Amino acid sequence: MPDSKAAKNRPHLDFRPDDQGAEVERKLALGASKVNIGQGEQPWVLLADPEGNEFCILGPRKASPEA
Repeated sequence: MPDSKAAKNRPHLDFRPDDQGAEVERKLALGASKVNIGQGEQPWVLLADPEGNEFCILGPRKASPEA
């Protein structure tokens, strides 16, 4: 992965799996790496594929109140 990047990657994908932790582990096993851009504690995990393209694994969607 490059030491620094000149611009934000386009497009940026967000995945919302049923099990965030399991999906992060699956992506890491497939060659992704965790990325730290100073985001601190967030409900999402920022990863990059082997070519440096960043993507997020989001937490579960909040249940909406029933009508």
